[in-house]
Amino acid sequence: QVQLVESGGGSVQAGESLRLSCTAPGRTFSSYAVAWFRQAPGKEREFLARLTWDPKSTYYKDFVKGRFTISSNDARSTVFLQMNSLKPEDTALYSCAEGVLSFGKINYDGWGQGTQVTVSS
Repeated sequence: QVQLVESGGGSVQAGESLRLSCTAPGRTFSSYAVAWFRQAPGKEREFLARLTWDPKSTYYKDFVKGRFTISSNDARSTVFLQMNSLKPEDTALYSCAEGVLSFGKINYDGWGQGTQVTVSS
């Protein structure tokens, strides 16, 4: 599995926005789904949102609903995570992964290095 590449992180003030990007170098996404995760220092990695390709649909964890939006470009080469109204507790390393559906369960792989998001109050 080729590693994905995340970008778009940075340091912002609370209430500001960021848009993260996830790409698969040299190819388009052809897996079942792509998802965004994050991991804050000393905490476990947590799932944020998922985009499923066929049919195209999205799924969000409750704590990001209304603030984060997952989307893709038409070419299926980039998956975005638009993050609005950022809070200090959103500070974390954000990563994306591709999901493969197997026996009713989605298994994620292809983790990239991640992109750091830091939100100050």
